[in-house]
Amino acid sequence: MSRVVAVAVTAAALVGFGSPSPRTLPADRDAEVHYVALGDSTVEGIGASSPELTYVARLGQRLREVYPRAVTTNLGVGGATSADVLRRQLDRAVALRPALVTMSIGPNDITTGVRVEQYERNVEAILRRLDADTTALIVVNLLPDLAVTPRFRGREKEALVGGLTVRFNEALARQARAHGAALVDLYTASRNEVPARPGLVGADRYHPSDDGYERWAELMWEAVEARVER
Repeated sequence: MSRVVAVAVTAAALVGFGSPSPRTLPADRDAEVHYVALGDSTVEGIGASSPELTYVARLGQRLREVYPRAVTTNLGVGGATSADVLRRQLDRAVALRPALVTMSIGPNDITTGVRVEQYERNVEAILRRLDADTTALIVVNLLPDLAVTPRFRGREKEALVGGLTVRFNEALARQARAHGAALVDLYTASRNEVPARPGLVGADRYHPSDDGYERWAELMWEAVEARVER
């Protein structure tokens, strides 16, 4: 079995599952659900034509359709690595006492040469803290395949970046499973959909477009909605 196939199989097995008793969002629709988003430029929304069209904003809107009093805090910063989330975003997130946390982090670790072992240590520390110090439902996503973006496709670093994406996703999946986080498989979705729908990638040939963020929000919402108490 190839590494690419193996990580896709692993992801499929983990999507929506973590600890034996997974955390959920409350049955009370009047609950003050605070959603906090951690991560990098995709969380900040680089590539979207307006702040309302980022995946975080779209996810927050879907959340408000279920919980009218829900609020969203977006801590994502362009260029952030896993170390930046650990050092600069995590304390703020915990202090907000969130009911839902999403995290998307890793591409900047890959492109700046962070070793996968260090990335995994950072992710483990982040998820362990969120697990221990909050009651939040934690949702993380596998990294989309960077190699299918026009920035890397057909270029010298395509194979290198593609291989690193797989290794980083394996590390992320291990830690999601260990800490009971729901895992969303953006990796397989990107490999299947981006080549056929180039409009999912924005004008910078790397970040999602408005359509890309809409698709991202759809996939993330599936994991969140599955954890809403009925």
